[in-house]
Amino acid sequence: MMENGGFCNDNYNGESSDDELVDISGVTVDFSEDVPPLYRDYSTEFCKDEWTHNSSPKLMDLLDETVPGIGTYEDFNTIDWVREKSKDRDRHREITNKSKHSKIALLFSISDAFSGWLLMLLIGLMSGALAGGIDIAAHWMTDLKEGVCLNGFWFNHEHCCWASNETTFQERDKCPQWRSWAELMVGVNAGNSAYVVNYLMYVCWALFFAFLAVTLVRAFAPYACGSGIPEIKTILSGFIIRGYLGKWTLIIKTITLVLAVSSGLSLGKEGPLVHVACCCANILCHFFTKYRRNEAKRREVLSAASAVGVSVAFGAPIGGVLFSLEEVSYYFPLKTLWRSFFAALVAAFTLRSINPFGNSRLVLFYVEFHTPWHLLELIPFVLLGIFGGLWGAFFIRTNIAWCRWRKSTCLGYYPVVEVLVVTLITALLAFPNEYTRMSSSELISELFNDCGLLDSSKLCNYTDSENVPGSLNASDGINGLADRVAGPGIYTAIWQLALALVFKALVTVVTFGMKVPSGLFIPSMAVGAIAGRLLGVGMEQLAIYHHDWTVFRGWCSPGADCITPGLYAMVGAAACLGGVTRMTVSLVVIMFELTGGLEYIVPLMAATMTSKWVSDALGRESIYEAHIRLNGYPFLEPKEEFRHQTLATDVMRPRRSDPALSVLTQSGMTVEEVERLIADTTYSGFPVVISHQSPRLVGFVLRRDLVISLENARRHQEGMVSLSAVLFTECAPPSLPSGPPAVNLHSILDLSPFTVTVHMPMEIVVDIFRKLGLRQCLVTQNGRLLGIITKKDILKHMAQMANRDPDSILFN
Repeated sequence: MMENGGFCNDNYNGESSDDELVDISGVTVDFSEDVPPLYRDYSTEFCKDEWTHNSSPKLMDLLDETVPGIGTYEDFNTIDWVREKSKDRDRHREITNKSKHSKIALLFSISDAFSGWLLMLLIGLMSGALAGGIDIAAHWMTDLKEGVCLNGFWFNHEHCCWASNETTFQERDKCPQWRSWAELMVGVNAGNSAYVVNYLMYVCWALFFAFLAVTLVRAFAPYACGSGIPEIKTILSGFIIRGYLGKWTLIIKTITLVLAVSSGLSLGKEGPLVHVACCCANILCHFFTKYRRNEAKRREVLSAASAVGVSVAFGAPIGGVLFSLEEVSYYFPLKTLWRSFFAALVAAFTLRSINPFGNSRLVLFYVEFHTPWHLLELIPFVLLGIFGGLWGAFFIRTNIAWCRWRKSTCLGYYPVVEVLVVTLITALLAFPNEYTRMSSSELISELFNDCGLLDSSKLCNYTDSENVPGSLNASDGINGLADRVAGPGIYTAIWQLALALVFKALVTVVTFGMKVPSGLFIPSMAVGAIAGRLLGVGMEQLAIYHHDWTVFRGWCSPGADCITPGLYAMVGAAACLGGVTRMTVSLVVIMFELTGGLEYIVPLMAATMTSKWVSDALGRESIYEAHIRLNGYPFLEPKEEFRHQTLATDVMRPRRSDPALSVLTQSGMTVEEVERLIADTTYSGFPVVISHQSPRLVGFVLRRDLVISLENARRHQEGMVSLSAVLFTECAPPSLPSGPPAVNLHSILDLSPFTVTVHMPMEIVVDIFRKLGLRQCLVTQNGRLLGIITKKDILKHMAQMANRDPDSILFN
């Protein structure tokens, strides 16, 4: 099915030149051999006379670009980037010309230039407000599984105990105002009966939240499920999925994201927040004519919205801009960079004003480290990078295999049952372990934490170092912690974290891709943080008991606080997230903004780069690209190189065994013949040639524009019948005065479709499609039309060359 349509310009007229329509700087095209000049058989004066005599005087008014639907795209089609950019240049040129002659037009020109910044401001405010509401609601509903606040059911556990005067510092999470479900139901807070009641209530609340989430998604907005980033990447490349960024998707995704996170499933809200921000941007675009009528301009706004999503998810505005540039955007001009930065800034400021966590931080796991790292610690940091790469490759392969099995079996027909079963298993296994019972964000915060004197966590249960040879006493150590010898609490935490690592690694595989909003950032970071914390504690204890080893001598003397386990957790989180998503620069900046320290950039860079190398060696695709390929989205990955020595003639259609190419002629066809061609084919567009005997290319016309124009002419043009001639010329050829009036469709014709010769290497053709965002190009030889290459033809060819099923490149 052809992917591209013709050029349709809102301000197009017969006097426009090709230079105005298409501006490709730095490209020299020689048509002397490929397309010889075409000469008219009639003069301009004759055309004017004949057109006036033979045609309806209303015809040109009926078929201009004001006809509703002309220049738009159907669902599940790709936009024509060249046409959209040309439309915007013509619109801007018209506004500039008018502003020179009228003060009102000048004010309109200023407002048009300012509208982009105003739109960014609104996107930042709306996304920041929604993210703050999601954070507050998810925190409250997560605590609701364990108990309720008597002072007000809308308070979460932490806020409930803030105002209490009966809490101690060691047990600051316990206060009379907060009651567990066991206290409310059976009147006791400890013992077997209390444990069973709390266990049952935890599981019941988890099932209830998950059931609500999957039911709302299935009933009102099927597009609200999943992460959304694979689809956002595809939409930004030019593909159209109607409703994916609509108002119902925004409403349901916002509500169900809170429910899914609160249910305790191994998922995060960071990826879906990118989808939420893009929904906000798409809805707000409808209030600005410049972005409502131009698909390419709208995608620039969506690129900025992607940055906003990461900005509010991690409190990292700069990292969000780099994430949009590195990971999701297909077309990212410099102007979009500035506007993305501004929108991310506004969103972060809005979220900071809401203060959802009550600590003046934008995320729950913000942490600051003060202990410097040593050069020798790069070795364990690189080991964490290797672990992250292995985890990333393992997760991608197993998750894609699970999702493919779901699609091919009856499991895909019962999404509610799948979600409930996974939720039940997750809740039953998570409750006994306190590190899996808490939310993933709280777990990461606990693992990132650098223990101090006032910390009561089991991970900070250190004992005096009097029994360690050569060590200092607690009273002699820096910060009063001396050598920080592991106590019984740490050993208990270690085996619990080891179990949590296995649990998180396995359950995340089956959770990601279910029919609920599910992000991957937080679960991946949790896996890496657990592994990093375990390695960090091991390194710390190794340095304490063997400080006389050569590797520790000189920089880790007895009593010195030289190893920071929280730093290892942070590096491990970055490594695992990088292994799954293949992010590098943006990931390092996000983690830097989370910690607020420039000192740890080198460890993060080393682990992230190692993770990418290892995961790339085991598989080139990130999790998002793998899901794009699994769903059959027509996405040309800009990072993938085409290294095969094939030519355009090897890919173009029709093939030798195929029927002849369906074309229109610039004159000589009737309305009935054109409508029959449309009914007999499913192509998205048709080349226009001089005649079947002389198939020299004239242009290209979109199927949608053709159908709409013919329907409009039937309704409004007097005398039009099925035998009326259809013309794609500026002027009408001679006809009998008694014949029916002709229908001229020259205004919807793309006069400058992109063409290549049959001997063009496919490596260059693929680059042209990527860099110009083409839907199709026509293949010619000496000016004669031979075939067509669409985006799907290229994707099928690339799949075939990679020994994959070519028919998998079909949107499903």
